[in-house]
Amino acid sequence: MSYVKPAEFVQTMISAGESKVMMSTRDTLIRGIMAGAVLAIAVAVAITAAVQTGMPIVGALVFPVGFCILNLMGFDLLTGVFALAPLALFEKRPGVNKAGVLRNWLLVGLGNLIGAVSVAFLVALSFTMNFSVEPGAVGQAFIKASTARSVGFEAHGLNGWITVFVRGILCNWMVCLGVVGAMVSKSVGGKVLAMWFPIFIFFALVFEHAVVNMYLFPLGMMLGAEFTIADWLLWNQIPVTLGNLVGGLMVTGLSLYVTHGKTQPQRKVA
Repeated sequence: MSYVKPAEFVQTMISAGESKVMMSTRDTLIRGIMAGAVLAIAVAVAITAAVQTGMPIVGALVFPVGFCILNLMGFDLLTGVFALAPLALFEKRPGVNKAGVLRNWLLVGLGNLIGAVSVAFLVALSFTMNFSVEPGAVGQAFIKASTARSVGFEAHGLNGWITVFVRGILCNWMVCLGVVGAMVSKSVGGKVLAMWFPIFIFFALVFEHAVVNMYLFPLGMMLGAEFTIADWLLWNQIPVTLGNLVGGLMVTGLSLYVTHGKTQPQRKVA
């Protein structure tokens, strides 16, 4: 059967976390860079589809293609390793410690940032004829979205910060279900379907994803959006990253690990 039961795929999650923690610096960075780059391209496709059709839901329907590609290629997102890497620590896998988990997070996050910003520059160049003309409708959509999700939240003060943090939790709950979805089937088609649905949910509901935002905000600034790097970091990137950590580790990773990785004995029925 192509379906992998929870007790089995949770062991796969633990082993994947161990592999990521023990991975070389070179490979971790390369996989992080490529994941950030592919996801950035997917965001460009999604926003283009939304603008061309006038229906944001269409963008949400096509966005998961990037997530599926990067997972099938074995690339890593910070949001995914938030859930997987600590499981190997909880399981006391040999050689895995807190420093190794933090190292993995930092290297993957750095790689994602490099990949996302690099693609942001290339997309900004292509949208503006090498920065010689004003961006068109799709570029304007990026400017509007990045402004609304930085200074737009700043206008609400603490309430805005909390809202972004919660959206980060909800986002990575879904995203990490997508990461796990790649492990619940042995067929490519099954993996793609299992990944597609939760990623569609997060994008359709406009939840906040740390790596998507590593692309969205630099691109917005390159296209002329009027906010600062400090606005981006304080009112979006920092609370989103913290929320993604809580959502990925606590809501998805730990819940599956506790109930399927450390399953309690079943009550015997006479």
